[in-house]
Amino acid sequence: MIENFNFNNSEQYTLSIRLSTDGFSFSVYNPLLDHSFYYMPYKIERSLSMAANIKGMLQQNDFLRLPYKRTRIYIVQTNYMPVPFEIFDEEQMEELYYQNYSKVSNDLVLYNILPKTNIVMLYSLNKTVYQLLKEQFPEAKFYTIASPLTEYFTGKSYLGNSKKIYAYLQRGNLTTLCFDRGKLLLLNTFSCKQSNDYIYYLLYIWKQLDYDQNRDELHLAGIIPEKEILIQNLRKYLRQVYIINPTAEFNRSEFSKIEEIPFDLQTSYLCDI
Repeated sequence: MIENFNFNNSEQYTLSIRLSTDGFSFSVYNPLLDHSFYYMPYKIERSLSMAANIKGMLQQNDFLRLPYKRTRIYIVQTNYMPVPFEIFDEEQMEELYYQNYSKVSNDLVLYNILPKTNIVMLYSLNKTVYQLLKEQFPEAKFYTIASPLTEYFTGKSYLGNSKKIYAYLQRGNLTTLCFDRGKLLLLNTFSCKQSNDYIYYLLYIWKQLDYDQNRDELHLAGIIPEKEILIQNLRKYLRQVYIINPTAEFNRSEFSKIEEIPFDLQTSYLCDI
């Protein structure tokens, strides 16, 4: 409960806000003290715009007005674009981004630099939403949630000598991050309505990237629908299929013990970007 969390030293803490069309959430923690951790989901009104929901969020939660050492805002979306760092040009990023996505009025194109992966992640955000949050949190840094996921799995992909696919499953979406020992080969999000859709995209990508069925690895994280059936069907074709358990993955950190925290947000606590 929020009443049991000590906000007296908030200026030492990091505030993270995750914004999704499924709902918002907050977390407050001290990176140096694992036990100093507070997490709360925030239910949104689906009939209202994201901007209207953010106004309500800011009005109803006094602790959001406290001073924090860092404030990080994560946007859950499927529209993002990785660009090699060597060819990134801030002056041309909007033109490049809108070659892949339809231009939406009142949208801003933002970017995150991912040093471990050596790419720049482009994404868009509604201007009104951005301005509301910047007014409340002038020093806040914004991220598409694909950014910490990519940085985290880049680091893991160096382990061993095999190529790897990390598949992050959410309700209705599959994000695939494909690596060859630190080199990002593919990053994309697909819409999936049923278990067979996940299998189709994963096996199609496996074939297109010429992964080895016996040697290379598939790692699954997130909300896995019909988990046992999905794994059983995947193992008909792929030998190395693994499930990522957050508690074991994050060394039993305090945040890994809270089931409600999305895996993508958990990776953000470990990525200093």
